[in-house]
Amino acid sequence: MVQENCLNGKKVVVVCGPTASGKSALAIALAKRLGGAVVSADSIAIYKKLDIGTAKPDKDEMRGVKHYLIDHVDPEKEFTVAEYSSAARAIIDELIFSGVLPVICGGTGYYIDSVLYDLSYGNCPKSNEIRQKYADLLQSNGAGYLHDRLKEVDRETSLVLHENDTVRVIRALEIFELTGRKKSETTDEKTARYDFKAYSFDYDRKELYDRINARVDDMFRRGLKQEVVSLLESGLDKNCQSMQAIGYKEIVEGIDAGLSDEEIKELVKRNTRRYAKRQITYFKRYDNMTFLDPKNYSLDDIVSDLKQWMSLK
Repeated sequence: MVQENCLNGKKVVVVCGPTASGKSALAIALAKRLGGAVVSADSIAIYKKLDIGTAKPDKDEMRGVKHYLIDHVDPEKEFTVAEYSSAARAIIDELIFSGVLPVICGGTGYYIDSVLYDLSYGNCPKSNEIRQKYADLLQSNGAGYLHDRLKEVDRETSLVLHENDTVRVIRALEIFELTGRKKSETTDEKTARYDFKAYSFDYDRKELYDRINARVDDMFRRGLKQEVVSLLESGLDKNCQSMQAIGYKEIVEGIDAGLSDEEIKELVKRNTRRYAKRQITYFKRYDNMTFLDPKNYSLDDIVSDLKQWMSLK
């Protein structure tokens, strides 16, 4: 993605990349050193009560750094990209006004794009008829079929949307049918709203997958399945947007299908690895991205570079 001159010179740092890559720890460390605050860009961590499967940082891990847009929405609510963008921008602008460096941290690419660029996607018209058509196709043919349809018309968006995220897959298909425009087209060659520097860890694929597998094992040890069951028992609809997240959807479907815990866990690992692969592809679009060797990078050097950049007008 090309970053043109930003609208107003406001500076933000972005820490993004695939799941289980260590984004949160880096973002917190940078915010701590630079007098910043973390603005989450995670479409699942934004929900309350979805804790274990989202790997939200706890108070100790936050190290006294203020975090925004975590536990922001009740789990039964649908939360649009436009709503996220509006909330995040208001927070970021207030932080900048107060002299606090915003550090956007997350792996949800379309959340990050919606903040950095002036997109029209969230304000496009809606059609109940078209959405119902795709809902019927979902019911008859499954999530994979819809995702394949999206891949045919907008491959770039399909890379960042997991097939389980049927609400946003249907929305992207709806936008294309209504306007003839791809969602991804709204982010190319756009003027950036903020002057930003982006960082991501560049893991060897096997090492990243090992980290993902270990994280999923830990989530199940900590009670991820029990968390999902408790949410359902509280009355949360298994078809709501929040329950389409990786980890949650597989457990719901696994329980319905009578799968063993080990079988469900392996499905979560597989789908998380696939999602991470799409995240890697998506974030390579930023032409100003700095990719860090996770075994050989200097936090001091990054901080020094950012301090110099922040001093520029």
